[in-house]
Amino acid sequence: RKSPPLSQIPLLFEQDRERVLYPTRLWSTLFQDLCKQLHGKIDVVDEERYDCEAKVTKHNKDIHELKLKVQDLGGKFKKPALRKVRVSADEMMRALLGTKHKGSMDLRSNLKSVKKEDTNKDKDKVLTSEVTDWRKNVEAMSGMEGRKKMFDASGGQ
Repeated sequence: RKSPPLSQIPLLFEQDRERVLYPTRLWSTLFQDLCKQLHGKIDVVDEERYDCEAKVTKHNKDIHELKLKVQDLGGKFKKPALRKVRVSADEMMRALLGTKHKGSMDLRSNLKSVKKEDTNKDKDKVLTSEVTDWRKNVEAMSGMEGRKKMFDASGGQ
């Protein structure tokens, strides 16, 4: 093989580069078709994304408006204060059963009666007896004599 002259070497390198950088027409048409397909798919995806974003913003706006309506309604209506209504047992039964109700029901008669005075006296007696017993026990058991009594009482039994 004969080597090319030195003046032609840069030209050969340049030709090799052009062959690599500029593929044949077949390759270029394939690449162009592929790029067109990819751009078409990108356009479709962008349209779908835009549609989804539009739906989301619309729904967010609707939600915000509904929240404002709820807040407005919450301040307008006040709950009325409930009142205690006295209804006898007979009136209640008439309201529930209508005309079928016969006879009268006295619910208070079934309640157990408690005498307040007797219970207060019993409590006072219990409290005073405990206090006096406690004081007597402390005075009786104080000092060495009290301990001796405790020792004798436990040993004798």
